Amino acid sequence: MKEIQYEIVKEIAVLSMSDSGYTKEINLISWNGNELKYDIRSFSPNREKCGKGITLTADEAAALLKALQEELNSGD
Repeated sequence: MKEIQYEIVKEIAVLSMSDSGYTKEINLISWNGNELKYDIRSFSPNREKCGKGITLTADEAAALLKALQEELNSGD
């Protein structure tokens, strides 16, 4: 099985930290040398392991931002 490689090009934010030290982060990442994507996932301390996550293109990230802004501003 091919080893998956990633390079965190830009650290954007740590969204939360668990009691075990895992952090949920949003970063700009290149997976296997491919184009940069926005990436939300959990990492162990020192980023030795990572959990399942979601990757988004810039257009998808913009659509998510718009949807979240509308949801958070709706007052429901």
